[in-house]
Amino acid sequence: MFNIFKTTALAGALALSAGAALADYPEKPIEVIVGYSAGGGTDVMARTAAPFIEKYLGDGASLVVKNMPGASGQIGVTEAANADPDGYTLGTFNLPGMMARTIDREAGYDRDSFTYLANVVNDPNVIVTSKNSGLDTLDKLLAEAKANPGAITVGMSSLGGDDHFALIKLQNATETEFTIVPFKGSAPARTALLGGHVAMGILNISEVAEFQDQLNVLGVATNERSTFAPDLPTFKEQGLDLVNGSMRGFIAPAGLPEDVQAKLLNAFSQLASDQEFLAAMAATANPVEVVTGDDFKQLTSDLYDLAKGVWETTPWN
Repeated sequence: MFNIFKTTALAGALALSAGAALADYPEKPIEVIVGYSAGGGTDVMARTAAPFIEKYLGDGASLVVKNMPGASGQIGVTEAANADPDGYTLGTFNLPGMMARTIDREAGYDRDSFTYLANVVNDPNVIVTSKNSGLDTLDKLLAEAKANPGAITVGMSSLGGDDHFALIKLQNATETEFTIVPFKGSAPARTALLGGHVAMGILNISEVAEFQDQLNVLGVATNERSTFAPDLPTFKEQGLDLVNGSMRGFIAPAGLPEDVQAKLLNAFSQLASDQEFLAAMAATANPVEVVTGDDFKQLTSDLYDLAKGVWETTPWN
């Protein structure tokens, strides 16, 4: 009888302990690793979302953004993938870029290296040109590219990301050739473009929304016009079948405790209906598309298969 009471008491103590662990998380600041430089689209998303995640985690939660740019985002996402799976290290996650890293080079992670929390943004690509380039329409750009293959320099945030994916699609669709100038993020790529150091850039709509008076924006890679730039034509309107963009979200290392994962998923899922968050994202021209958990993992798998098909049949240089 005494042993039964001991066992029951122990089970009760363990249950209380597990409940306390759930209630206590997070007990210290949560680091969010951004694999790109400050000021780019991914960084803006992370910093805009952070206070709202803190609110929904409760218990005085604190998210601290840490920029680790380099290797087209690979340094940051590898650091996140290999962190302790305790809920105190999260990472930003870009599609198709992060999966392309596993195709075009050796990577320290794969599709199974993560706990998929939430995609937050679906940010379409735009083609922009420097004001002093003289290439202020899509027709002029393509005519110059065909007349002088490789003469037009293209600034972009990285190799193997959505910007590069868009350029590959553009070259294949128009039988043109451009010279890529990769940067460690979209912010330095945009700066080079504004300074006239590259003639053309492929960026995302959120990254040029505040610079439309300083750049020529030739089109948006969407099926329909963006609500963030309703006056800008799509490429489809101009006879070019080009639809592409960057999906940005958050992951954690694989193997999170179930209670921690549940609390994080609950927090991220509430972003979709938080009007204050949606307004904050709209102010930065970031189109919100929240996809969580297993649906986010499936989205990653689908985009990996798509990227694999493009990357394996297209020369990198």
